[in-house]
Amino acid sequence: MIDAHQHIWRLGRHGHSWPTPDLAVIHRDHEVADLEALAAPLGITGSVLVQSQPCDEDTDFLLHEAARQPFVRGVVGWADMKAPDAPARIAALAARPKMRGLRPMLQSLPVDWIADPSIDAAARALVAHGLSFDALVLPPHLPALLDFARRHPDLAMVIDHGAKPPIARREIDDWAASMRDLAALPQVHAKLSGLLTEAGDRTSADALKPYVDILLDAFGPDRLMWGSDWPVLNLAGDYAGWLAMACDLVPAEVHPAVFDGTAQRFYRL
Repeated sequence: MIDAHQHIWRLGRHGHSWPTPDLAVIHRDHEVADLEALAAPLGITGSVLVQSQPCDEDTDFLLHEAARQPFVRGVVGWADMKAPDAPARIAALAARPKMRGLRPMLQSLPVDWIADPSIDAAARALVAHGLSFDALVLPPHLPALLDFARRHPDLAMVIDHGAKPPIARREIDDWAASMRDLAALPQVHAKLSGLLTEAGDRTSADALKPYVDILLDAFGPDRLMWGSDWPVLNLAGDYAGWLAMACDLVPAEVHPAVFDGTAQRFYRL
């Protein structure tokens, strides 16, 4: 099995700015070895390491760690996709052995940030170098993301954390409609990750099931991949518990795709 979404950071180093001290549960250093100790006994054989800081220093740190950690199969980094030298930076990153994609932190940016044509050169560079695009978004970002995906039909894209549906507010219809629109584009995938941290006090399998069912129905098992979102996960649950819940929510016959094959293929692991 592959964990398609995890993070590491060292407080005060490599561009670290988040988590802040108020998030006491995760406000400490987190290393690949910490994750491997949790995940490997549960049958996880590798992970995708995803940026958590919007800076080049963090991406360089992740690639350095990935190069010496066999458990890390791929890295999703960050680059300023609107910078004039973005295509050159992407080309340099693509030369690193485990580099697999970029993730701008869209959830913290205006909803129309991705509509700016100045991002298109970077998107074309991702395609040219065989890299993918992780979309860290909230539901209000989805219409602009749909337009971006339509502009770049050759760019492999995955929506992190199922676009963080409003589970805690018991809202589903608008999110579901937007996700189905995106799922109609064959290059768009989604991650079954991060749902517990959006659920408030509604962290039961029964509360999450309608959202998981929509992701499965819209994207199918061949475009849906499981991720832990560790250590952010620790704000709302624990590694073994989330994996067990996800295994129960996903039909057993599609486990090989959702928990392994989709991530292997999408990230070229």
